[in-house]
Amino acid sequence: MDSAEARRLDVLADYLVKKSVWLVGGDGWAYDIGYGGLDHVLASRRNVNILVLDTEVYSNTGGQASKATPLGAAAKFAAGGKPIGKKDLGLLANMYGHVYVARVAFGAKMVQTAQAFVEAESYDGPSLIIAYSHCIAHGYDMANGAAQQKLAVESGVWPLYRFDPRRLVKGEAPLNLDYGPPKPKVAEYMRNESRFRMIERADPARFKHFIEESQAAADPPLCGLSTTRANHSAVRRQEGRTIKRKWR
Repeated sequence: MDSAEARRLDVLADYLVKKSVWLVGGDGWAYDIGYGGLDHVLASRRNVNILVLDTEVYSNTGGQASKATPLGAAAKFAAGGKPIGKKDLGLLANMYGHVYVARVAFGAKMVQTAQAFVEAESYDGPSLIIAYSHCIAHGYDMANGAAQQKLAVESGVWPLYRFDPRRLVKGEAPLNLDYGPPKPKVAEYMRNESRFRMIERADPARFKHFIEESQAAADPPLCGLSTTRANHSAVRRQEGRTIKRKWR
């Protein structure tokens, strides 16, 4: 071990181990100010894992609205409730076809969350995990965060899914929907959080509109994921091979 060759190997040892690369950031970075860079990484086909902690607001800089802020939520620069819906970061990443994408909420399904991390780590290519992250800016006791995550999933506000491109080459549907038909109404989820309730107090008619629009977005078959699963069939050419892609 005292030879020059051994000492040289000791210096280089770290380079011989497979690296696990994770980029971790919030929704302000991923959806807004850093989206161009994130999109570049997703398009590169490099083996990089990305974890987005989605609080649906700029949590670290004072609670400003971001493109992840949902319809009807009050935040700085959206005091009357955000008038447009949340940007679908996962769907944009899915369009590449070679990106592993998952949406998770550990308070709703911890096993699904763990499975998504295992699959993302094992995938030889870019992966994106979007994690529901409760925040004090939502306006409720954080001790109830996990329960609110579960309500978000069960109401259809936060659909859980995993899109694995490896299933394409096996002729299998790449999209797994890890949630059932919505049960509670979206209004029950929204009224738990002061970011929505303050709109109801200030302008009940506007809040009613937000409730109706949010419920319509969560209800199948209007939900984008349900429509995709039921109707979408595409044929794409990738790396010289024709791969039939279906959502069933």
